[in-house]
Amino acid sequence: QVQLVESGGGLVQAGGSLRLSCAASGRTFSRLSMGWFRQAPGKEREFVAGISWGGGSTLYADSVKGRFTISRDNAKSTVYLQMNSLKPEDTAVYYCAARGRMEYVLRVRVNEYDYWGQGTQVTASS
Repeated sequence: QVQLVESGGGLVQAGGSLRLSCAASGRTFSRLSMGWFRQAPGKEREFVAGISWGGGSTLYADSVKGRFTISRDNAKSTVYLQMNSLKPEDTAVYYCAARGRMEYVLRVRVNEYDYWGQGTQVTASS
C-alpha cells in the first residue's frame, strides 16, 4: 500500500514556472520508481517524466525535455517536477505515480505503474 499526494499546481502565465511535489507514504520510498503523468481535457493520460528508485536515471517526454526536471528526495519521501517555460499546451491535470519494484529501466505506460495520486491542476495561460 502506497499513498501519493500531489501539490504545487496552479495558474501561471505562459513562460512561467511551477514546481510540483508528490509526497509518498505507506512503503519505503527509496524502493519505488516514480513518474509524472498528465491528462489534458479530451486526451489520454500521457507520460511526462520518470525517475529511478535510486534517482540516478531520468526520462522525459519529448514535449517537455529541456523544460521540465524530475528529482527526488528519498529522505523526505518526495518526488518533484520543476516545470519551466510553461506553455498553454502544458495545461492538464498532473498525476504522480509509483512503480512498486526496483529495476533499471524507466516505464512510460500508465498500466506499468501501481499507485497513483489524486492529481493537481496546472494551467498555463497566455
